[in-house]
Amino acid sequence: MLELEELNFHSISIEDKDWINRMLKEDQPDACEYTFANNYIWAKVYDVQVGRAYGCGVIRYREQEKFQYSFPFGAGDKRRVIEHLINSCAANGYGLILNPVTEAYRSKLTEWFPGVFEICADRDSYDYVYTVEKLSTLRGRKLHGKRNHIARFMDDGDWRYETMTTDHISECRRMAREWAALRTDKWNDEMQQEIDVLEEAFSHFGELGLSGGVLYKSGVLVAFTIGEPLNSDTFVVHFEKAYPDLQGAYPMINQQFVLHEAQDFTYVNREEDTGDLGLRKAKLSYYPDILLRKYRSVQSHVVFADRKQTEPIITLWNRCFGDDRAYIELYLQNRLESENMYVIYEDNRPVSMASLLPVQVTIHGRKEKARYVYAVATLPEYRSRGYASEIIRHATDRYMEPLILQPADRDLQGYYGERGFVDAFGQSPCWIYAGRCTSAVSADNIQPRVHEVQAAEEMAAKDKLDLLGSWQVFDAEEKEYKAVRDQFFEGEGYVEWDEKAIAYAIKENQFCGGRTLLLAQDEAETPKKAVLMYRIEKNGLHIIETTLDDAALYDVLPELLEHTGTAWAYERNMGGMVLLPERLKDWDCQEGYLGLTLG
Repeated sequence: MLELEELNFHSISIEDKDWINRMLKEDQPDACEYTFANNYIWAKVYDVQVGRAYGCGVIRYREQEKFQYSFPFGAGDKRRVIEHLINSCAANGYGLILNPVTEAYRSKLTEWFPGVFEICADRDSYDYVYTVEKLSTLRGRKLHGKRNHIARFMDDGDWRYETMTTDHISECRRMAREWAALRTDKWNDEMQQEIDVLEEAFSHFGELGLSGGVLYKSGVLVAFTIGEPLNSDTFVVHFEKAYPDLQGAYPMINQQFVLHEAQDFTYVNREEDTGDLGLRKAKLSYYPDILLRKYRSVQSHVVFADRKQTEPIITLWNRCFGDDRAYIELYLQNRLESENMYVIYEDNRPVSMASLLPVQVTIHGRKEKARYVYAVATLPEYRSRGYASEIIRHATDRYMEPLILQPADRDLQGYYGERGFVDAFGQSPCWIYAGRCTSAVSADNIQPRVHEVQAAEEMAAKDKLDLLGSWQVFDAEEKEYKAVRDQFFEGEGYVEWDEKAIAYAIKENQFCGGRTLLLAQDEAETPKKAVLMYRIEKNGLHIIETTLDDAALYDVLPELLEHTGTAWAYERNMGGMVLLPERLKDWDCQEGYLGLTLG
């Protein structure tokens, strides 16, 4: 049995440099936060503390009144360190937060602690990584503009680059003050923090082993950059400042710094954009070779499903819904992503789940992000513990977006109503067509078929269809289907799916014995397009969705019934339910169209 070790934290100091650098070197991290100098210069802003145990180092810092921790680094027992941190945080009444977590570390967390951490990608913290060759040469059409800006900077030839030494610091300080003065109209706390941190870098430039470069124009310092090695093949840039009104100053210092200080490396990491859209545009304009994903990992009872461990999800789905394995795998292969299915673990397996698929819904004339709630299920032996409700509450807090669903029956409608969902999207009566349009009937009398696999060859032969009345018939692809659908249904309360979701809907419909048609009429002045998605259920033709008006649909139905060998057709719009965040509670949710509900 391994002996327990203490993991005591203290404020980071220069004396910690050697052991931290030694342990970082053992790991070769690729995220910009994992350098000693970076943590040292930000120490006052985030109350950075460090500790070590089990052969690993850990960085602790405050953000929004809570401690967060780096992923352990070094050649020791990282798993044991995390177990220690989990227990330590629990003793203080809160869950462990690890941030940032890279892709490799994320895989370790899901392997070591299944069902313990909610791991969310943090786009604002993604690192922009470029090859040294790209930043040095700026070759290619895409970077033509950068080369032009540099050419303008170099026009009169009166410029020079120098490697930064401590002798340049006073000039850099002066320029930083002037740079800040140019931004007084939009100054904020984050800008002041950066200037304070830059001063820490200036004050300890030599001690921290930082590298820098300065750029002069007509004898005046107009730009500077500071960075350091991140690992054996990557150099990281911490600061880059240039006068914004001097054409070419930024691309020039960028290129010259890489040319002179980073040639022993393969990559340059230019850190994150922190959500600043202007900075994001600037970093993207260099076309990063790697957009390094980073995650925030929070200890939680509700976590995202692990795409690499789908077998227990298949079992859960099959037991709760009865769908066969092929259908479940179709969904998981096409729609399960790293952050769109929540699960709750018990006994080392998922026992409750819900998918939360991204959609848009038009509310008060604006397209709002929303989530479609699908396949909510809990294993029978774990019901009555409130797990499904817990997942819904967690999703409400996590996304702060409308949650949309379509209950399968009235009992579920009551269940969701008790949890704050309200009827929405204009349910309309079901109709049945059997040679003529009959009176509306209850949708509850229509029983959906059980999913069956049909061979693609049989489907193609059966569905050979070129004309329906005056309409030319084609198999619809997702881009076409979405364009026609959006144009027809666009308006208040319209629930809009993206192309990826539409592609799955078409594939799922075909899997279940259906077909999705693009219909075209090539009239002289007003060419028309429409879509029609249907499937055969027993001896009936279920119209899943169409943009044909009633008259046009009734015109083509007799021919379609004959073609499919069905005796009658029906369509139903069951509407749906929505749980609105507080900021949208005033919306009249009876408006709109849900229609195509996708798995």
